Amino acid sequence: MTITELKVDLASLTIADKAAAIEFLLQTVSNSSLGIKKTPGVCGGDACVGNTRIQVWVLVGYRRLGCSDAELFKCYPHLTAADLVNAWAYADAYPEEIETAIRENEEA
Repeated sequence: MTITELKVDLASLTIADKAAAIEFLLQTVSNSSLGIKKTPGVCGGDACVGNTRIQVWVLVGYRRLGCSDAELFKCYPHLTAADLVNAWAYADAYPEEIETAIRENEEA
């Protein structure tokens, strides 16, 4: 099945079935397949990009301040486009976790 065929099939689903499909997709995408790692004792156990100490919530915070991906690449020259795609996907999949981390670090 191609992505185009999948889009057609998904468009024909009910809202409940679309929600179930989204839940299934989120469950099948693990942190490691996203290139995001959480290591106890490293950066407070927060989700980081790959083998770096760059926390996903930090990137999300910069983005909210108006930083473009190009600006993030200047700040973090070893990041790749795939790293940012993974970070944004992780943030979308775990919004409460990211919000909590941002809030806790703003209060610190």
